[in-house]
Amino acid sequence: MTYTLLRLALFVGCYSLIIGFYMLLNGVSSVPRFWPLLLAVVLSSILSFPLLRGPRERFAQRIEERAARFEERRAREDVD
Repeated sequence: MTYTLLRLALFVGCYSLIIGFYMLLNGVSSVPRFWPLLLAVVLSSILSFPLLRGPRERFAQRIEERAARFEERRAREDVD
């Protein structure tokens, strides 16, 4: 959950910066919605690799632990 919220926060931050920069350069009259959204998706994806490495590794570790517990339970059921 934390990792997902951090990814979302990074996306919203990128989108806000892109829209703010566009409005600074071109004014507030007409702000496009699609290309800043697309650019924010790409930029936040790229930035998430180095910035969210720690949370991503902790998330992956938890998933691996859950999978190991599941496999252990399944193996016990097979024996019974």
